[in-house]
Amino acid sequence: MSRSRFALFAWGVLIYNLLVILWGAYVRATGSGAGCGSHWPLCDGKVIPTPKDVALLIEFSHRLSSGLVLLLVLGLVYWAFRAYPSGHIVRKGALYSLLFTLLEALLGAGLVLFELVAHNSSAERAVAMALHLANTFLLLGALALTAHWSSGASPIRLKGQGPIAWALGLGILAMIFVGMSGAVTALGDTLFPVKNTVEAIERGLAGDSHFLYRLRLFHPFIAIAVGLYLALVAGLVSHSRPGAQVRYWAGCIGTLYFVQIGHGFMNVWLKAPIYMQLSHLLLADLLWISMVMLSANALAEGAPRRDARETDGLRGAPSPLLGAGRVTWRDYVALTKPRVISLLLFTALAAMFIAKGGWPGLWLLLAVAAGGYMAAGAANAINMVIDRDIDVRMARTSKRPTVTQTISSQNALLFGLTLAVGSFLLLAGVANVLSAMMALSGLLFYVIIYTLALKRTTWHNIVIGGAAGAFPPLVGWAAVTNSLSPLAWVLFALIFFWTPVHFWALALLIKEDYAKAGIPMLPVVLGERVTVIQIACYAVLTVIISVLPLFQREVGWIYFVGAVLLNAALLLRSVQLYQRPERRQASVLFHYSMAYLALLFLIMAVDRAIKF
Repeated sequence: MSRSRFALFAWGVLIYNLLVILWGAYVRATGSGAGCGSHWPLCDGKVIPTPKDVALLIEFSHRLSSGLVLLLVLGLVYWAFRAYPSGHIVRKGALYSLLFTLLEALLGAGLVLFELVAHNSSAERAVAMALHLANTFLLLGALALTAHWSSGASPIRLKGQGPIAWALGLGILAMIFVGMSGAVTALGDTLFPVKNTVEAIERGLAGDSHFLYRLRLFHPFIAIAVGLYLALVAGLVSHSRPGAQVRYWAGCIGTLYFVQIGHGFMNVWLKAPIYMQLSHLLLADLLWISMVMLSANALAEGAPRRDARETDGLRGAPSPLLGAGRVTWRDYVALTKPRVISLLLFTALAAMFIAKGGWPGLWLLLAVAAGGYMAAGAANAINMVIDRDIDVRMARTSKRPTVTQTISSQNALLFGLTLAVGSFLLLAGVANVLSAMMALSGLLFYVIIYTLALKRTTWHNIVIGGAAGAFPPLVGWAAVTNSLSPLAWVLFALIFFWTPVHFWALALLIKEDYAKAGIPMLPVVLGERVTVIQIACYAVLTVIISVLPLFQREVGWIYFVGAVLLNAALLLRSVQLYQRPERRQASVLFHYSMAYLALLFLIMAVDRAIKF
């Protein structure tokens, strides 16, 4: 009974801390941080000050509420030592909560004593605010873990967790970083309010503007990039650690992330009023707590784990160790599916020439080639880890390294995640953040939407999930222009509608494999006749999309002639398949569709180069 009451008390302390944090943000947003002057722990030089203005009342009430936090955490520690034996994880959680509470008080005292409050706009204050936010996150994490463990959950065990632990750890560090950037952005919103978004961008880009103007331009990009990574990690963790609590907290992360992104745009649109700043901070705190809880449940001792050999139909499959001398660099290259990547990479590079209207530059071209390959390779490697149970049943995939376990699933996953992070850093560093975000978005869409959500559940899998392959042109275009024009989105739509034509032609050739693996591809579910009709419909849509650049007046006669010839051949082969739905016709259309897309992008690049 005592422990159950302790758990309720611990959750109550966590909730109270959230309220105090919001009140502290209100103090900053209203400029009331100097309400008690430069006195600490006294307020205006007194234990109980004489009310003289609203700022003093706001700041003094925040100090009282923060002081109560210290008392509550001290009570938490005392109770933990009474209710739990020496060395128990709950005791450790309570002690860390006390440590971060004391640091929180010291940071707050430093802000006051060094007068880093009110209208102070120094770099020192920005750093202090960022550190304050980081410590706040750590405090909330310690309190959440204490409450979690006191509710009967198992402690974390890092040994043997493999790349999942590294992925979660990187996600936690990334969340702290984005929270710190958000604290600096909120400070800029308070000290330098703007009339509208245009003014904020103009001042942020001005070379002589205050650093807070410039820094707050980066926060949305950082938040979106980190959010994409969190969504990827949440999906992978919920797949590899298929417990109910893991799925619950992974769902919370996905939901809160999209709500937070939408809220962030509204915050910018409304010019960051105080109530929006507070609710934005609350969502960030809840997202952080969800990440902590996801990690705690996924890495807990005895947490359910998806084992490739026992649960994925690989029992008895050969599984040589990495140290057995059978693994070569070719095996790791095979994980990236280089033949599949080649066409996607070509569209990304061609989009660079289309966007530039000529030569985009050697180093930028090489960076996009390498970064794009790494992002697509990461998606394919992760896909192989997830799909190894169905790959073993299909003839064309049964020799993949993850199936034979030439490369262990853990090492393949670590390889994929390393490629993903490396791709983002390379593209962001040499090109720009927008290009890196597009590559990460394509990876996320392929892994989460197509592989995990759709592939095994609906024949619409390739229609919706095929959007993952449409991101490469956006990567190339963004790398050159740092923007996405309507023509860039036409290129995206072109590949999106072309994908069913290309992939369903392949599906007709290997439908027996898909049926054996239990994958609901269209020929397996609805038959060949429906498939060839759908191929014809999407071929028509592809043709329509391909002529849009002519109506946009973005291309000239060279593209017009090339598009007419290529589209005529695409429609002809689709009709031939409809008339004779045989393997030979499906093979002809499948191979022509690859040439069609490559030549269409090439002709557009040549046309644009001559035009400009």
